[in-house]
Amino acid sequence: MKVVAFNGSPKKEGNTYHAIKMVAQELEREGIEVEIIHVGNKCIRGCLACNSCAKNGKCVIDDEVNMWVQKMKEADGIILGSPVHYSAIAGTMKSFLDRAFYVASNAGLLRHKVGAAVVAVRRTGGIATFNQLNNYIHYSEMLMPNSNYWNVVHGTAPGEVSGDEEGKQIMGVLGKNMAWLMKLVESGKETVKEPEREKKVFTNFIR
Repeated sequence: MKVVAFNGSPKKEGNTYHAIKMVAQELEREGIEVEIIHVGNKCIRGCLACNSCAKNGKCVIDDEVNMWVQKMKEADGIILGSPVHYSAIAGTMKSFLDRAFYVASNAGLLRHKVGAAVVAVRRTGGIATFNQLNNYIHYSEMLMPNSNYWNVVHGTAPGEVSGDEEGKQIMGVLGKNMAWLMKLVESGKETVKEPEREKKVFTNFIR
């Protein structure tokens, strides 16, 4: 089994990376491969709202996003990691998520995969950012493991989160629970029938 993790921080090995690594260590102990992709330092523009991806299955913008969607398709689990910028997801990460999840979710590529979000913050805004990341996971009908607290670690300088003892435990428990859930999903495929995907109902409240 494999997990692909997306690091939304501009810093390649900042605290978001270290948070992901804490989760990854537990996954790897359970024999699950983890690939970390650095998104936050790329030039990723936002969605054009052209809806072309709904017709041809890929984004019309020529950058790394379509390649990353394929990695998500091939993975059994996905980790979304972001620092906190103005109590929200970092800008480049948000552009990536808007486009990638619109392509993947509308094609049903992420349905019933295991997905988790982690956040690194200096002081506050962590829960708001965590909730925003979870919106993508929920919309895609993914399965979400939990921990013993919200998945937020605290630190300023790169690597400083290693001093957040509670945060380290949170990430460790998340990794263990994520590995367990992934194995449950894999083992259950042969014995429990997966519910059929339903066509999305869209309601316009303007009459």
